[in-house]
Amino acid sequence: MLTNRRKDAWIAAVLVAPFLAIYLLVFVWPTIQMFGISFTNAPLIGSGDWVGTENYERLASDPRFRTAAWNTAYFVILTVLPGTVVALLIALGVARLKGRLQSGILALFFLPYILPVSVVYLIWDWVLNFQFGILMHVLDLFGMDRIPIMKTREWFMPAVGVVTIWWTAGFSILLFLAGLRSIPPEIYEAAALDNAGRWTTFRRITWPLLWPVTSLVFTIQLIAQLKIFDQVYLFSQGGRPNDNMVLVYYVFQRAFQQDQGGRAAAVAVTLFVLVVVVSVLQFQLLRMAGGRK
Repeated sequence: MLTNRRKDAWIAAVLVAPFLAIYLLVFVWPTIQMFGISFTNAPLIGSGDWVGTENYERLASDPRFRTAAWNTAYFVILTVLPGTVVALLIALGVARLKGRLQSGILALFFLPYILPVSVVYLIWDWVLNFQFGILMHVLDLFGMDRIPIMKTREWFMPAVGVVTIWWTAGFSILLFLAGLRSIPPEIYEAAALDNAGRWTTFRRITWPLLWPVTSLVFTIQLIAQLKIFDQVYLFSQGGRPNDNMVLVYYVFQRAFQQDQGGRAAAVAVTLFVLVVVVSVLQFQLLRMAGGRK
């Protein structure tokens, strides 16, 4: 028995070793390096002098950092909860379909998720562009003034939020469908025998049993949207990038445009800690809420 356990342990170690080596090399070691660089005045490439916590102290008085933090939080509010609700409603609708119709509709909703961000940008630029966008021609038909959506601070984040929800909803819909299919149909049959209405069935059966999947989707969306960069960077071209600054964009600007690797690393560390803390707290709160259901 002891020999078998040792053999199993060796086999497990051999199987896990490639992943562990790649994980340590690609994630853990760069993360440690990032923490170290954040306490120096190093450029993007090369070493620098130790400055202690100076890079972190500067963040409190940096107006661009405050703008980036606010825009990131605003974007999370615009996308995480609305995106989760939209995906849930679509999944509930798709779950009522059958056969090829269900597969076809699901494929239509999932298709945007597999598109690269550059294609997503081109599609929505054709829709929202001030000069030739489809939406602008619609506004012309109704006699309304055109709106420079991607060049107006008030409209920029909501527009990018809509694009992001359209782009990422497919994966969340799949998760919700998997959760719906895992609910035994006998429970719904029993509810029907008790003459339970649709709202009562959803509130008393579907929603509580779907809560673990909802928590997972919400957590995935929260982590993804805290790291928003691609859409903001692309749609800001020719506009007002400093007004639309988000935290990852701020890291990019400090590191690649201003060659300030130490200050960029300090922002990256701050974002890393923020993502970990917020995600853990949010997941624990959702799990506690689910336990009371």
